Amino acid sequence: MNRPRRSRVRSEFVGNLQTDQAVKSLGRRHKPDYWLLVFSALLLMIGLVVVYSISPGLAASQNISQNYFITKQLIAVGLGIVAFALASYLPISAWKSLARPLIWASLAGCLIVMVTPINALYPAHRWVRFGGFSFQVAELIKLTLLVWMAAFLSSKWREGKLADSSAVLKPLLIILLVLGFVMAKLQSDLGSAAVIVSMMGLMAYAVGIPLKRISIIAVLVLALAGIAISTSGYRRERFNSFLHPESNCQSSGYQECQALIAVGSGGIMGLGLGYSVQAYGYLPQASNDSIFAIIAEKFGFIGTVLILVIYTVFITRIKNVVEHTSDQFSRLLAVGVLAWLSTQMIINIGAMLGLLPLKGITLPLVSQGGTSIIFIAIALGLVFQISRYTSYSVTEPENIPQKSNRSHYSFDGGRVRRPHNPAFVARPRT
Repeated sequence: MNRPRRSRVRSEFVGNLQTDQAVKSLGRRHKPDYWLLVFSALLLMIGLVVVYSISPGLAASQNISQNYFITKQLIAVGLGIVAFALASYLPISAWKSLARPLIWASLAGCLIVMVTPINALYPAHRWVRFGGFSFQVAELIKLTLLVWMAAFLSSKWREGKLADSSAVLKPLLIILLVLGFVMAKLQSDLGSAAVIVSMMGLMAYAVGIPLKRISIIAVLVLALAGIAISTSGYRRERFNSFLHPESNCQSSGYQECQALIAVGSGGIMGLGLGYSVQAYGYLPQASNDSIFAIIAEKFGFIGTVLILVIYTVFITRIKNVVEHTSDQFSRLLAVGVLAWLSTQMIINIGAMLGLLPLKGITLPLVSQGGTSIIFIAIALGLVFQISRYTSYSVTEPENIPQKSNRSHYSFDGGRVRRPHNPAFVARPRT
């Protein structure tokens, strides 16, 4: 009578042992995705070349040294390389413990930035300035949100509480409203707020929160964005300039018009690396926010298409890491970085082409901007480290729900006509 029971217990033990061995194999260290390094370095080099080529024009329009802009960019790239190395060296498990210190640092930065004197050229509480040093708090907030969201959602997934609205959606909604108030209202930075919303939405979707609930929150966010635009005369004017830039070329639509002139002047082949008209004081923020328009002016349609191809392949490499990561916390970190960089790229390029309103946001790794380069380098260091532990051979569990027909990638690279199942991802060992 006891033989069947003993046999069943033994088979379960063997099955659990095999599963445990499979989970261990998922964590084996291997070569990272060096293509991430290649494309990151390529984008940094493009940014350095363009900034160096327009430095004489920028210096002439501002009466400063020609080496000022390229020197700042070289320092930023050097610090970014150090930040990348540190982030790729620090174990992923240690980043969970950094979530709370990052939160306190972000809160301190938000308080300091509100008492920092405003630069007349940039009338917004976005930068902490000490002499010649400036620090944009929004970039720290992005990194903090990335780490905290990954830790929070992975813990709720492990506890099986993703369906509990009070335990998951309520805290996320509160965080979203607080960040929206800080970024959009206090710091007047709708571009960074859009990046943060994108990060939160994609990470929530990736962990398994139903799309219907995310859509409801998205509608709420759009409504709040509409209210923010309609209640601010400055934002209404900027939005009208986006819709009709030609009618405000001498006032609020000046940058949009000059960006379109730069893009159109490039033609098919561009004016050439050593030639630029818009950099001589015509196009505002030519070395950072508007650098894509300068690239279009110098390298033409062919150059802009090449830049888009590089970004597409670069983002695809990060997406590949997401699809083949076996740990939920690591996977959510990679998803957040994917949303961060892709959203920022789309907003910047779309604004320069007249497809989106101007939001004062940098082009990742290309624009001049020390804070942006350093924190993006940290994010890429995380993805680079995660790529050391990806897996391409996971057996699909038998209990995957069959109700939805959403198409997702499996770990072996194929597509499965079913929703993503968190059981695919190896649960952290406790």
